[in-house]
Amino acid sequence: MSGSESLLPYIRKEGDSEQPVIIVDSREASAAPKIVKGLKELGALVRIETLDKGDYIISDECAFERKTVQDFVYTLTHRYLFEQLFLLKETYPKPFILIEGYFPIIYKFSKINPSSVWGAIFALAKNGINMIHTTSYKETVDFLYTSAKQEQFVEKRTPIIHPVKKTETLADAQIYFLSSLPNIGREKAINLLKTYKTPFNALAHVERWPRDVYGLGPKITEKVREVLHTAFEENDDAHKK
Repeated sequence: MSGSESLLPYIRKEGDSEQPVIIVDSREASAAPKIVKGLKELGALVRIETLDKGDYIISDECAFERKTVQDFVYTLTHRYLFEQLFLLKETYPKPFILIEGYFPIIYKFSKINPSSVWGAIFALAKNGINMIHTTSYKETVDFLYTSAKQEQFVEKRTPIIHPVKKTETLADAQIYFLSSLPNIGREKAINLLKTYKTPFNALAHVERWPRDVYGLGPKITEKVREVLHTAFEENDDAHKK
């Protein structure tokens, strides 16, 4: 699309009978029924499917993971957000994270530093994860509807569910293995493998991580050491009835 093109093709016209198809993950549809209802009220053809990755699919290229601001911060503290989005990126050429809610509320969370949130946003953008912010579910509905019309009627793209790529190579398995450690994730796992060549060497030299690998400080190293050296104790709570 050239810079001189008008935005008029993306605006819904009165009496426009063409309606976009939006594929919604079944779990997301249960968690956000107002969004589904709002899309249907605008006329969108909503298909509820069980998706491996992503919450909304509007074309063969574009898929969205939606998080409320609170959910976004929560997933940061549990370190699986990056894995979710990198898998989405491997599955769809143009992945998006849609963050919904009042963003300044991050300054009221006591368990996470706001700078960590901004740092995560920058890291995601730097790695090709597009970021959209809406302040309410109504804005989310309008954005998804308009984006779907642009993709399907202007760009002539069809919404398609792509299966998540399975771990096929030895390198993928090595990255997955190390990235499952506390606070590691995909990017740091790759840095470890580049430094130590094998997962075994990386674990054998865990004490050297803060000196050898950029981004791995004493706190992360200590958490990994705790996992590696603490004896396993099965939680019996699940067996007590």
